[in-house]
Amino acid sequence: MRYIFELSGEHPEIPFAELECIGTVTSRDTQTAVVETEDPEKGHRLAYTHFVMEWLGECRPEYAQIKEMVESCAITAAGTYAARVKKMLDADIPDSQLDLEKLAGSCIHGKVSLQAPEEVYRIIITARRCYFGRVLYAIDRGSFGYRNPMRRAFFHPGVMMPILARGLVNLARVHEGDLLFDPFCGTGGVLLEGEMVKAEVLGSDMDLTMLKGCRENLPDARLFQADATRLPLCDNAVDAVVTDLPYGQSVCIMAESMEHLYSRSLSEIRRILKPGGRAIVVTHVDIDIIAAESFTIIGSYHQRVHKSLTRRILVLG
Repeated sequence: MRYIFELSGEHPEIPFAELECIGTVTSRDTQTAVVETEDPEKGHRLAYTHFVMEWLGECRPEYAQIKEMVESCAITAAGTYAARVKKMLDADIPDSQLDLEKLAGSCIHGKVSLQAPEEVYRIIITARRCYFGRVLYAIDRGSFGYRNPMRRAFFHPGVMMPILARGLVNLARVHEGDLLFDPFCGTGGVLLEGEMVKAEVLGSDMDLTMLKGCRENLPDARLFQADATRLPLCDNAVDAVVTDLPYGQSVCIMAESMEHLYSRSLSEIRRILKPGGRAIVVTHVDIDIIAAESFTIIGSYHQRVHKSLTRRILVLG
C-alpha cells in the first residue's frame, strides 16, 4: 500500500535514503516521499520523518484541483476530525494555509475538533504537487533529544548525535534480530540506536577508556577490545556494520598510519560482513578509492558539521 512520509529538512538526501529500510520510495518531492510498504508501523524507527500518512490522493497544487481531489475521496470521519495544511518552502500557491484548511475541512463530513481531533487529514503542498493523506501517527523525535550524549553515564566530546546515529542504522537496513557491529564503538551511540530498533549489537574499540565508558552506557551490550585491522571474528559473522572511523592525532590506533588503518579495517569489515549486508562508514576525509578496494559504493552523503569539518557518509555493499 502507498503511504506519504513528511520529512524533515535536515539533510537533502538521507531522509529519503533511510526510508528504504521499511519500503520502496516511489515518488520524491520537497520533504515529501510516497512509499510502498506492507507495514507502515515500521516508520516509528525513522530519524528524519515527522508524519506518516495513509495516501488518499494527489493533484496539481491549485485551489480548484485540491477541492476536487478532497471531494472525490468522499470522506466521512468516524470521529472528530481536523484538516491541516503544510506549505513547503518552494510552494507558490497564492492561497493561505488557513484558507486551504477551511477548504479541505468543508469537503469532509463529520464533526470538526481543532483542539483534540480523533482523526487528522493532512495536505502537503510543494511547487509541483499536492499530497493528501490521513495521518496515522507523528514520530516522537523528542526521544532523540532525551538520548543526548551529554545525558549518558559516560560522555566524550565530538560524539555522534542520536538522530544521525539512528539514520545510519536505518541506512544499513538493520532489522529486528540482526547482528549490528561497530568496530570503533567509542561511547556506544550507534549501538544504542541499534538496540532501540531491537537489533543484537556488538562493539569493539582499541581505546580501553572508551570501551569502559561504552560499558557504562550500555551495560548489557557485548563489547571487547580489538584492533580493527585484525578482528577476532569469523568470516560472514555480522549482518551489518555501522561505524565512525577515527581521525586526528589523539585517537588510539595500532596501524602505522591512518591510511593503513582505513584500508585494513575496511578489508576486515568486508570479511566479517555477511553477503548482501551493508557497511555504513563515516569519515572526515575522502576514502572513496580505499573503500572501492573492498566494497561497491552504493551511496555517498556529506554532512557539514562546522566550518572546517564535513562528515562523509559511505554506504558500502
